[in-house]
Amino acid sequence: QVQLVESGGGLVQSGGSLRLSCAASGSNFSISGMAWHRQAPGKQRELVAAIFRVDSTNYGDAVKGRFTISRDNAKNTVHLQMNSLKPDDTAVYYCAAVVTGTGVYWGQGTQVTVSS
Repeated sequence: QVQLVESGGGLVQSGGSLRLSCAASGSNFSISGMAWHRQAPGKQRELVAAIFRVDSTNYGDAVKGRFTISRDNAKNTVHLQMNSLKPDDTAVYYCAAVVTGTGVYWGQGTQVTVSS
């Protein structure tokens, strides 16, 4: 069993920045990839950014050039640096981890609110 705990959400003004973090814990696991998704009220959950073991990354079109995902493999931690935030970025942000041989685990989510 793997647990994911997100932190760093909050309220920020349009144009501001936030940094989200997600730490994975458990026993005897190996993570092949980690990602951030988000879900705004009335909308489907969407991919924000993903990063894989060889540090290849993938970003959703809406955040390219503004958000940066990074990971610390030794600490099983992933970060999301969010710059130039817009009101449309308001959502609950979820961390996900692909655990080798087991499947996908999700965090509880952290609220990000961007005021105009």
